[in-house]
Amino acid sequence: MNKNAFRNISYGLYVLSSWDNTSPTGCTINSVMQITSEPATIAISVNHNNFTNSCIDKSGKFAISVLSVNSDPSIIGTFGFKSGKDVNKFESVKYDNIQGMPVLKDCCAYIICEVINKMETDTHTVFLGKVVDADILSDGEPMTYAYYHKVIKGKSPQNAPTYIANEGKENMNKGKYVCSVCGYVYDGEIPFENLPDDYKCPVCGAPKSAFVKQQ
Repeated sequence: MNKNAFRNISYGLYVLSSWDNTSPTGCTINSVMQITSEPATIAISVNHNNFTNSCIDKSGKFAISVLSVNSDPSIIGTFGFKSGKDVNKFESVKYDNIQGMPVLKDCCAYIICEVINKMETDTHTVFLGKVVDADILSDGEPMTYAYYHKVIKGKSPQNAPTYIANEGKENMNKGKYVCSVCGYVYDGEIPFENLPDDYKCPVCGAPKSAFVKQQ
C-alpha cells in the first residue's frame, strides 16, 4: 500500500485550541471538514495522545485557527511538536479570547464550535461540532498541508492522521542537517556549520545542537 496516495486528498493546517481548566491549550491538526451548512457543523480528528483531546472532551468546546502561508512557521512547531502537559504553548504567541475561546492572532480565519457528538477510532477521536462563531481575519491565503511539506519542508507530527514512519528519508540527500525533533531539513545558502550557535529550527524552535547530519 502506498500511503502517499492519501496526500492527494486536500488538507489544510490549523491550530486547534480549547481550555485546560483556566489555561489555554492547543495542538496542530490537518483534518478539518465541514459536514453540513445549515446548521453549520465541523468535524475534526484528534489523536488520543494529544493533551488537547481530553481538554475538548471536558470543556465541550473547541476553536480552529486557520493558518495562512504568511503565518509564522514556528507556530506549527510550537503546537505540533510539544505537549500542553509540559509547556504553556500560548505563552509565546499572541491570541484573542473570542466567545470564551483562545484564537491565534496570526491566522486568516477562525471557527468556534460546541461539541455535539464524537466517534472513537483506535487512535483518534472525531469530534463533531456545531459552529457558534466564525470570521475571516485577513485576506491571507490559507496554508495547505502540501505547502507545509514542499515550501516550509516540515514533516508530520507523530500524532497526525497523515503521519508516515520514516517519512522522506528515502529521498533525503546525504550530508544535509535534519532537525531530530520535527524532521525539518536545513537547505539554506549558509553552510550549517557556519550558522550562529543560537540558531533555532524555524519549525519547532529546537536548538542547533538538535540537528543531525545525515550519513
